[in-house]
Amino acid sequence: MDLGQSESRGMTVALDRLGAAIFDLDGVITKTASLHNRAWQTMFQAYLDERAGREGETFEPYDPDRDYRHYIDGKPRYDGVRSFLGSRGISLPDGEVGDPPEVETVCGLGNRKDHLFHALLESDGVEVFDSSIELLRQLRAVGVRTAVVSSSKNAAPVLAAAHVEELFEVMVDGRLAERLGLAGKPAADTFLEAARRLGIPADDAAVFEDAISGVEAGRNGDFALVVGVDRTGHAESLSEAGADVVVADLEELHLDHEHMTKELPRVLDCMDQIGRRIEGKEVAVFLDYDGTLTPIVARPDLAILDPATRSAIEALAAVCRVAIVSGRDTANVRDMVQIDGLIYAGSHGFDIAGPEGWSLQHEEGAEFLPAIEQAERELHEALDGIEGTLVERKKYALATHFRLVDPKQVPAVAEAVDAVHARHPDLRVTGGKKILELRPAIEWDKGKAVSWLLQALGLARDDVMPFYIGDDTTDEDAFRELKMYGIGLVVRDEPHPTLAHYALDHTGEVKDFLEAMTASLKGRPT
Repeated sequence: MDLGQSESRGMTVALDRLGAAIFDLDGVITKTASLHNRAWQTMFQAYLDERAGREGETFEPYDPDRDYRHYIDGKPRYDGVRSFLGSRGISLPDGEVGDPPEVETVCGLGNRKDHLFHALLESDGVEVFDSSIELLRQLRAVGVRTAVVSSSKNAAPVLAAAHVEELFEVMVDGRLAERLGLAGKPAADTFLEAARRLGIPADDAAVFEDAISGVEAGRNGDFALVVGVDRTGHAESLSEAGADVVVADLEELHLDHEHMTKELPRVLDCMDQIGRRIEGKEVAVFLDYDGTLTPIVARPDLAILDPATRSAIEALAAVCRVAIVSGRDTANVRDMVQIDGLIYAGSHGFDIAGPEGWSLQHEEGAEFLPAIEQAERELHEALDGIEGTLVERKKYALATHFRLVDPKQVPAVAEAVDAVHARHPDLRVTGGKKILELRPAIEWDKGKAVSWLLQALGLARDDVMPFYIGDDTTDEDAFRELKMYGIGLVVRDEPHPTLAHYALDHTGEVKDFLEAMTASLKGRPT
């Protein structure tokens, strides 16, 4: 698991690449650990004093710091009783689960503590750690599944009192563990059961724990990441127990939203994970053209779609919605792809067309046509003496290609574009791979186009998983749009920062991915 540290931003962790996050409750999500500790201290100290007076023995008093951490925290209630009593050389019969609080058995003392806890819960209520709730919401927004694991049999009422039960798909508490015969922490049983119920393997899930025994459980379960939450100033103990990362509060963790393209996992190696992400969901796929479906070439007219890729797109379009989102004009990209039944969003989404005459042209874009026409004339004049330049007029944009320009002359190309832009402030300059574009200076891009299409097609729903595949800086707008609720795939060449989730190594792998998606969707049970 790649981790990075920044003094200003805290710990950046690639949590959004995981399939699931499993949280302990007390001390991680809710501030009930102190209530539990107070109840334990009251119960144990009263029992030690009573026994000392009765038996004439001397016992070390209950230490709410050391004793709670080492013998009780994170363990099932009766295991905590046994563990603490053992530290004082006391052995009691287990008794029965239904033993009343006054009975001197392990269960009786455990039930006495439970009565005290409920009294404190009623008098003090339940508070949550706001930073933990915020992280939970962020994780769920990017498709990471969530569960809560607690050794307490009071987890359900605590979650209800805190009004956070809707943030967890699965709860494994002390009652369920007892019914299933699961061993308590530091055994990994309860965490593994939560992962099993989420349908996510342990090596694709993170554990968040504040207890030594809980951290040990996460490590014993071979989870991908174990985060220790140090609320009491004992970070070293959590690290020694096996935590990969230790933080004082979950506000120190930030989802690693931006990666370098070279750092992203290759999507063809992660198809099992993709399968879990799309399970039970409708799929929509948005595709860039140049550099994604075809390799980047010297001239736009040479970017011919390979027949095998065309066949892969046609097959995918038969099982889900497919759209092409390109900087090219709509008519041009449709001529290059030559597949009926697709949605074509040209000019970075300013001009959208689909089957049966379905179309949308961004109304504000038309207002900029005179400026684009004037800028085109000025650019041709300004670039006339620079060999290798190509000015490509699109309906709603003006592209200057400099792939064939002598590198020494590239600054002159940029100066010419900047000079034209200065005379037309209602346009804006955007960049790409060996290209500078003048486009209308309005809030519209590929990300906005994808969002609009999802709404227009009735696909802006929780049960839809949209994909976007692109390669260029203009595609980052779409990756940003889908970051929280979709999946972005970048075709990588030169390393650059990206908001995509996965990578493809070349355009041939795009075809392979489309074929794999088609096979996956066709193989779904009907």
